[in-house]
Amino acid sequence: MLLNFNNLEINNLHLETDFEKKVFFFLEEWLSDSETVKVQTSGSTGTPKIFEIEKKKMLNSAKMTCDFLGLKENDTALVCLPVEYISGKMMVVRAFERKLNLIITEPSIKPLENLDIEIDFCAMTPLQVENSLDKIYLIKNLIIGGAAVSESLKAKITQILQHSNASTKIYETYGMSETLSHIALKEIYPDQDDCFTIFGGVSISLDERGCMKIFAPNLNNEKLQTNDLVEIFEGNQFRFLGRADNVINSGGVKIFPEELEALVKKEILNEVVFLGLKDEILGQRLIAVIEGEESESLIHQLSTINYQQKLHKPKEIIFVNIFPRTPNGKISRLNLLKIINEKRDN
Repeated sequence: MLLNFNNLEINNLHLETDFEKKVFFFLEEWLSDSETVKVQTSGSTGTPKIFEIEKKKMLNSAKMTCDFLGLKENDTALVCLPVEYISGKMMVVRAFERKLNLIITEPSIKPLENLDIEIDFCAMTPLQVENSLDKIYLIKNLIIGGAAVSESLKAKITQILQHSNASTKIYETYGMSETLSHIALKEIYPDQDDCFTIFGGVSISLDERGCMKIFAPNLNNEKLQTNDLVEIFEGNQFRFLGRADNVINSGGVKIFPEELEALVKKEILNEVVFLGLKDEILGQRLIAVIEGEESESLIHQLSTINYQQKLHKPKEIIFVNIFPRTPNGKISRLNLLKIINEKRDN
């Protein structure tokens, strides 16, 4: 289904799929007299919750993204993310704010499967991009969020696009439900930036742990405290190190699993997660969990990686056929750790 936000007639929509109906219900809520809409968090870092957000602040967020990407009236966008969450809702709000033509596609791991025209804008998860590499040349501006973009995926994107004539630009996003989607972008194609750059009107600082605090009054009245460990450069750029609640303390050394995962994914295509198991001597013992069937080849690849420190080399490698994920595609480290511990108890 295609929505023309330059001439939207919500009562004349022909709804065929459940997802189209969900978009319709959100549009009804958006166009109602209420000053707020309800949004559900993903639950990737805690218990999912529902809270209300001011529509005017969502419009502020939409304008930031549209201005940054240079989107204009009658450009075409595609929504393929669940509208229960802020990621999908904001795609609809951006179309509303900039009067875009919005293609509605059922969220799936292959959202571009039936796409045969060029579009100006789309937001996808890394898993969706992984399964849509043959079609991403059709997108002029692609933002990827919901989880970190692995080094192997970046390499695949470059390999696919560098031999095409596409003018595609791709960005990794940083944000959360409380910041109404992203507050910073990092270009990963055609250039590969090292840092995220925050939008104007957003300021960041560090707490005593080295975790980022965000103040974005146009998006949220509160100063937001994150558990994200970062390095800040020149006030408006930062490098993500990892989440404080994911940090592994092994033998008195703090290990950032996200950094190790980025390193190994340059060599291994499978999803890899580093976790810490309780250890009487080390406090926590570093392990690597690989998604898929057990493979001696993958074990060998992982053992030959040039780790920065000796303690960065995993003490054990475990295979799990399918990683537990939240509804919007993020790996649930907590549930994965439960699976590992249950295996050991049995």
